[in-house]
Amino acid sequence: MFFAEHFDPAVLGDRLRDANTVTPQLLAEVIDLACRRFPSTGQTAKTARIEELIDARAWTDVALGLIDLELPLWQIRRIAYDDGDWYCALSRERELPDWLDQYIEARHADLTLAILSAFVEAQRITPSESRPSVPATARQVNPLYEPICCDNFS
Repeated sequence: MFFAEHFDPAVLGDRLRDANTVTPQLLAEVIDLACRRFPSTGQTAKTARIEELIDARAWTDVALGLIDLELPLWQIRRIAYDDGDWYCALSRERELPDWLDQYIEARHADLTLAILSAFVEAQRITPSESRPSVPATARQVNPLYEPICCDNFS
C-alpha cells in the first residue's frame, strides 16, 4: 500500500459521504489513498493491531487506530450524535477553547464514516514527511570570522 501522489481528498471525501456503511473495499481505498505510514515498519505493534482490527471488522477502532498511527499530532476533540448524524472533530490543540482552536469537523450518519471523513481532511492539510515543515538551510561560514578560544575561564 502506498500514499498516492495524486491523492484527491475531495474525491475520497465524496466517496465516504455517499457511503452508507464501511466495507472492506472502502476501508482498503482509504488506506491506499490517504495513509502514508500504513503499514509502518517503525511501529509494528500499531500496524499489527490495526491489521487485527481489520480482520475483526472493528471499523471504528480501525479508524481510531489510523488516526493514532498516521496523525500522531492530532487527537479526537469531540464525538457527538445529534439529529441522526455523528459529528467528529479532530484537533491538534484539544485543550484550547473551541473559539481559539482550529479543528476539523466531519459528520455522517455512520460513526466510523464520520471519523474517517475527518481523518481524510486532516491528512489533506497535514504536510507529508517528504516535505519538511521547516526548510533546511545551509550554514554560511564567514571567512572573516574565526572563533576565538579563551583560556580565561579555565
